[in-house]
Amino acid sequence: MSNIVVPELGESVVEARVARWLKKSGDRVEVGEPVVELETEKIDLEVNADTRGVITSIARQEGEDVKIGELLAVVDENGAAAPIREALVAPTSERAVAPTSERVVVPTREAPVAPTSGSTVAPTSVRAVAPTTVRAIPPSRAGDRAEERVRMTKRRQTIARRLVEAQHTAAMLTTFNEVDMTAIMALRERRKESFKKEFGVGLGIASFFVKSSMAALRAFPALNAEIQGDEIVYKHYFDIGMAVGAEGGLVVPVIRDADRLSFAQIELAIRDFAKRAGDGTLTLEDLRGGTFTITNGGVFGSLLSTPILNPPQVGILGLHKIQDRVVPMNGQPVIRPMMYVALSYDHRIVDGREAVQFLVKVKDYIEDPGNLLLEA
Repeated sequence: MSNIVVPELGESVVEARVARWLKKSGDRVEVGEPVVELETEKIDLEVNADTRGVITSIARQEGEDVKIGELLAVVDENGAAAPIREALVAPTSERAVAPTSERVVVPTREAPVAPTSGSTVAPTSVRAVAPTTVRAIPPSRAGDRAEERVRMTKRRQTIARRLVEAQHTAAMLTTFNEVDMTAIMALRERRKESFKKEFGVGLGIASFFVKSSMAALRAFPALNAEIQGDEIVYKHYFDIGMAVGAEGGLVVPVIRDADRLSFAQIELAIRDFAKRAGDGTLTLEDLRGGTFTITNGGVFGSLLSTPILNPPQVGILGLHKIQDRVVPMNGQPVIRPMMYVALSYDHRIVDGREAVQFLVKVKDYIEDPGNLLLEA
């Protein structure tokens, strides 16, 4: 006999929820075959079988919350599979189907999570899966007042808790500015073909803001810090979180040591994050840590918003939609592609003067990207 247990779930994640059993009692499983899906506060995971055999019992049912190391199922290596019986199913037209949440699972790449030091839990193989989605509301009929009750996912619960926590524990303020995107857009237009040909990825605006943010963080290190007790921990490295809107909620994968990367490497990392957020293959390691976050509501059409801090970080830069606006230049009204930018910061360790100057510095780098070369 061998046990399938809740595996190590990554840094700070101690609990999961049984989302869906892919096998039932009596089914035969092979080594590495997915058995059950678990929801965690960061990503959803498939837990795979470590041994070949037959599932003799299932210990926890769908919807139950479980902790690391708890028993999920038992596999008998010498057991015989249950006989296959033909199911009697009524025709579709005669069945009453209750409205449920849709769950889409897509092929994913393996994402093993190593156990922490000293753990007694076997390193069960896991992989990420696509998150739960809810069907769009169909057009209503006259007199129809239907409702649907859906339990919050672990990730949505965590997002809700952390957003409230950020507003309750940090002295959060936001400062705004606007950036003339003319120079960046002209540079992209000149270099887009050669850049794509050389590096295999398009030259977007995100890499410019990552580079500009790091230059500003060097000048104002309090925005790359965090509070631990009565101490301020200044980070001398730059792990930049890039907020990505996924079906199950916002996730923030992290570009490690971003200051050591070229524009092309940053663009490749961002493209990879976006793809894997969409198909559900981000790993827990992708989401761990981060010293500063950038979020771009402009991709969804947002013109202006107030980003909320991602604790324990003390700064987050919000980007928005690029829109032609009339602005004064040399005493004359001209039309320029403009973007509003927002910096939310923790006033406990970041003064308003620093926050405003940080955002002005980002603006200066974007409006004159040649300064980034001098900074490098």
